[in-house]
Amino acid sequence: MTRFALTLEFDGGPFFGLQRQENGPSVQQSVEEAAQRITGKDVTLHSAGRTDSGVHALAMRSHLDIEKPFEPFRLMEALNAHLRPEPVAVTHCEAKPDDWHARFSCIGRSYEYRIRNRRAPLTLEKGRAWHIARPLDADAMDEAAQALVGQHDFTTFRSVHCQSASPEKTLGRLDVSREGDAVLIRAAARSFLHHQVRSMVGCLALVGQGQWRVEQMQEALEARDRAALGLNAPPEGLYFVAARYPDEEQEI
Repeated sequence: MTRFALTLEFDGGPFFGLQRQENGPSVQQSVEEAAQRITGKDVTLHSAGRTDSGVHALAMRSHLDIEKPFEPFRLMEALNAHLRPEPVAVTHCEAKPDDWHARFSCIGRSYEYRIRNRRAPLTLEKGRAWHIARPLDADAMDEAAQALVGQHDFTTFRSVHCQSASPEKTLGRLDVSREGDAVLIRAAARSFLHHQVRSMVGCLALVGQGQWRVEQMQEALEARDRAALGLNAPPEGLYFVAARYPDEEQEI
């Protein structure tokens, strides 16, 4: 039995999320079915994070345990062949020790949220970014974002369906920058609450449009009340960017 670490890229639009769902297709189901066709065995995909319906991934880390001997490159090629035409691709594959776990060994996760801030409707990025026509003040958004960095009770920014044992998380990074008509929000932490990134982005968008004062981000955080949330950003602008592990000390 060999444990293979996979890096997955996927368009979340056609899926009901990464994790298997009873009511619709998932990324996990697609990868597991591809692996079953290759090996003739049922396998389980474990991943560094969970993504909601419509959320994308640039580099989701996952793993599979497979009995049949494979060179990592050959397994990657075979999985990609069987994943077609689903919008899921294995971009990297390597063998790992048995005690390496895509979820439990992960010590950091990062996300990027993409907003297109322009009057014209989206064409190429439709379903892959949040379109906001009203002008956004990215500097004010970035100033407001810094109130959330650090260890806090993030109840306000937590879904009512969140299964985490505690609302306390340590947010290592929350930056907002503008690149032309793109406003990019980048977040990094060891782990996140359900809907935390989308909830933070939604409130930052209110600041950017002048509907919230900069100080209201701090006030919303301190309220520790979901009722204080201003807006939950839609899923299509959110991307899982990277996962970090002790044996792979890359920046995220």
